[in-house]
Amino acid sequence: MTTTQERPVTDARTLLDADMRATLMSNMRAKFPQLTEEKTDRGVGQMLAFLAACDHAGRPLSPSPLVDDFWHAFLLHTQAYQEFCEQRFGRYLHHQPGFLDREEHGGGKALRARTVDAITLAGYEIDMEFWPELDLADCSQCHANCSDSPNHL
Repeated sequence: MTTTQERPVTDARTLLDADMRATLMSNMRAKFPQLTEEKTDRGVGQMLAFLAACDHAGRPLSPSPLVDDFWHAFLLHTQAYQEFCEQRFGRYLHHQPGFLDREEHGGGKALRARTVDAITLAGYEIDMEFWPELDLADCSQCHANCSDSPNHL
């Protein structure tokens, strides 16, 4: 008989000290007032889980547009972001926007699905509210929270 053991899932918010988390949350709520404090806190966690997955993945990953907004908020604190990367990953995780070859890496939806899988494999929680495009068809004009949507947040 084979027994399957579930690995404990880590809340990525624990990767960052409370003061910096509070700063990022404040910055995001100032920029996007419609975000609740609770959703902003979860968003910081998803951004941190994404960064941790990037450290472990052997190939490119891509944040959702909303997770990317949280990453940008962290990047603006350049010294804190650099110190976080060095302490947690032993290296700087660069933000390199651009288009990846669709043949090699798959389209946006496939790349995001791989990203969510990588976050899970790294042992972190997934909050699907921050990865909404995984539930949508391959389109960009449905206005259902896609990256081109006026309903993005």
